[in-house]
Amino acid sequence: MATITIFGNGGYGQALDATLSKGGATIQHIVSSQKDEQVEGDLVILAVPYAALEVIADTYGEKLAGKVVVDITNPVDFDTFDGLTVDAGSSAAAELQAKIPAARVVKAFNTNFVATVASGEIAGEPTTVLAAGDDADAKATLIEAVTAAGLRGVDAGSLKRARELEALGFLQMTLAAGEKTSWTGGFALTK
Repeated sequence: MATITIFGNGGYGQALDATLSKGGATIQHIVSSQKDEQVEGDLVILAVPYAALEVIADTYGEKLAGKVVVDITNPVDFDTFDGLTVDAGSSAAAELQAKIPAARVVKAFNTNFVATVASGEIAGEPTTVLAAGDDADAKATLIEAVTAAGLRGVDAGSLKRARELEALGFLQMTLAAGEKTSWTGGFALTK
């Protein structure tokens, strides 16, 4: 397996590192204090808050050309915790694709809590990573990496489906915040 570049070294970035390393990937981390770093991986995962996407696009846009760029964010209004901050009919991933058109953007991991990525399971089922994007090869690259790591990858359709994935991620977050489910659980997709 090739090198995967992960922007962000917080809890989610660390869980992705540990999990994807199991599949044989070499991981490069880039953190906010590093500027103009070389992006080594052909698969790049943005394990950062939604607000950081614009900064990354502005700083690294040219270096992300041709790469599979995975947006894991949920653009939630954390002031009200009552909705998404992107325009209706759009998504954080669609906005990112518009900012870095030469990259191959995939929406994934945003419906998975960090604990389910780290453990690799939800209620005894393999953690399912849903991937939406307009480039079939980009989605296949991501799905191959998560499958090699012991997770289940599912093609969720075109980048238009990122809006629904972000709504699903938001719903899951509100259920956990309301103590209707735990932060170590989540939605599971079974065969």
